[in-house]
Amino acid sequence: MAPKVQPSKVLVYIASVFAITLWGMSYIWTDKLIAQEIPIFYFVFVRIFLAGIILFLFNTAYARIKRIQRKDLGKFLLLAFFEPFIYFICETYGLKMTGSPTLSAMVVATIPIFSIGAGMIFFKEKVNLINIIGIIFTLFGIVMVAMAKGELGENFIWGVVLLLIAVISEVGHASITKSLSGNYSSQIIVMYQFLIGSVYLLPLFIWKGLDGFSIATHFNAEVWYPIICLSVLCSSLAFSLWVSTIKNLGVAKSSIFSALIPVAAALIAWILGHELLNSRQWAGIAVSSFGVILSQYTKKKS
Repeated sequence: MAPKVQPSKVLVYIASVFAITLWGMSYIWTDKLIAQEIPIFYFVFVRIFLAGIILFLFNTAYARIKRIQRKDLGKFLLLAFFEPFIYFICETYGLKMTGSPTLSAMVVATIPIFSIGAGMIFFKEKVNLINIIGIIFTLFGIVMVAMAKGELGENFIWGVVLLLIAVISEVGHASITKSLSGNYSSQIIVMYQFLIGSVYLLPLFIWKGLDGFSIATHFNAEVWYPIICLSVLCSSLAFSLWVSTIKNLGVAKSSIFSALIPVAAALIAWILGHELLNSRQWAGIAVSSFGVILSQYTKKKS
């Protein structure tokens, strides 16, 4: 049997950067929907369901459909529960409560830190002094960005808490994805993840997502343009690229690219005039990103 051809590391890194750039843009599109007072459970459900259908059509067209093996059913159910169900609900409400795409991206950028924690608890991985210094740098950078908003109200604190729950769910998602990536392609994993996730979200969509529904409001171009961008680019495409990254780099190494999400979100928000970043925020982004890099440092054995 011929050995499997591994993709070039350069291509993997390019795919990783492209994925987190799209996720940086997702904060802008999500913020636009929130500003229009579109119910969160409406656009989250539509985004996930549409992304799942797109991937189903893609896999069908290329004859790549593969059934879930019975032994993996529980993993897929848990995968979809972590993300999109828990992750997107907590991330979107967290963004709404904090009111800042940049800050939300900064909190989500702590995923590598929690990945280290998961490694210590479940896989007995060791953390060195440089890792601890990196964690301190990252948390300090997030505080710098947060304090630049001027006030930290009650809703703001709850927003950060929800974002941290989203981060923890992403660590669980990445771990399960890694265990499934040996038997399923990236597009198949993400397809089932979103289709199952849309089933989880359906009751909330019916219960809360259709509040105040009207064709004129929910079906105009200003609403569906960001929803389609979120579905096609930030879900179908970005998640497929990210699963490939986890498969080739592993959970810990792939998580370091999360440090670039706030950079992408901040630059895009600044370019579009969505947010004005002061020097303290830019410094916070730099300090936090540097801290995440240190948190991933491992000593080479002689």
